[in-house]
Amino acid sequence: MPPPPPSEHPERAARSSGLGRRSFIGLLGAAALGAHASAARALEPPARGGRDAAASGQAFLGTYGNGIISCAYDTATGALTRRSGYAAVTNPSFLAAAPGGKVLYALDNGGRQGAVRAFTIGANGALTALGAARSTGGANVTHLSVHPGGRHLLSANYGAGSVAAHALNADGSVGARTGLVQHTGSGPDPSRQEGPHAHQIITDPRGAHVFAVDLGTDKVYTYRLDAQSGALRPVSEVRSVPGAGPRHMVFHPTAPYAYVANELNSTVTVYSYNPATGALTRGDSRPTVPGGSGPAVRNYPSEVAVSADGRFLYLSNRGHESVARFAVTDGGAALRLLDTVPSGGSWPRHLSLSPAGNLLFTANQYGNTVGVFTVNRDSGALTASGPPFATSSLGCVLPV
Repeated sequence: MPPPPPSEHPERAARSSGLGRRSFIGLLGAAALGAHASAARALEPPARGGRDAAASGQAFLGTYGNGIISCAYDTATGALTRRSGYAAVTNPSFLAAAPGGKVLYALDNGGRQGAVRAFTIGANGALTALGAARSTGGANVTHLSVHPGGRHLLSANYGAGSVAAHALNADGSVGARTGLVQHTGSGPDPSRQEGPHAHQIITDPRGAHVFAVDLGTDKVYTYRLDAQSGALRPVSEVRSVPGAGPRHMVFHPTAPYAYVANELNSTVTVYSYNPATGALTRGDSRPTVPGGSGPAVRNYPSEVAVSADGRFLYLSNRGHESVARFAVTDGGAALRLLDTVPSGGSWPRHLSLSPAGNLLFTANQYGNTVGVFTVNRDSGALTASGPPFATSSLGCVLPV
């Protein structure tokens, strides 16, 4: 099984920040102890009776080395129970669900080129392969998303620095690749930005434009998806602060703004958005950890999510091992860091809000846990809801 990308390995991050090997091993040991402490809870059989089926949701975990894990979660507390899994897929570190939640899409990095796959979601979250795996046309695919029109699947190849589009068949299976665009360029960090590294591809809330976030070139690219041919047509691009290393972006649900987590300089940047042209304009950046509380190791922001009402933004910090909560102010044009809470494990690669918005889950890649939090509707504050759920090394947690 190929390891996670070397550029994101925590020991390398520790070395680059000056953290000694002994201290680094101590950090990993503490994370492992936390995982073992909750292992008994993770292995308990599901409770029988006494639970209303309407109070249970489905969540899927994309892992490194253990395929896709299907879970049930309590929609009030977020408590997770493992149901089943699909092991015959390599490092499905990102997942996405089709509109309606009947089909699940996953990465598959088992070959020289990355691939994307589809699965039908059956009773109790059981997964059945749907159609063949399809090559993304580049190495180390790291992200995928379903276009809101439901007819195309988009993917980003980190290793190759390219983005792709695939047609989706009527049954939800992945069809032929319809678009492939190669990025070019580099950034000032020679170890991480020697060339393009497309890390994410998403669509704006109206489905008008597609956006590719490239860590290696310090750019966010705007594309238009041709609804008939499935080709990606370049529209514009915007530069981040040099060396910031933009990783993932999320749009405000109603206001014309987007927020980009910058992996290499531990900031989050506000971009204004012109829905008519697809152009982004860079605004202010804010640190993702409180001043004066710098982590023992260098911090690498990873995922961002916005509450459905647009009042709060959440960001996962790897290194600081936390989830940051920001207030969204000035109608979406500004962010204010409110606080951080421990992520419930080590190296929170991903976070997600439940469909109802009352829960937040973190995927702790090296802690091998899912952190579960309740969300205060008024303040946006996060409160840990029970001990973390012990599982495999994670890339993604997707409640549906």
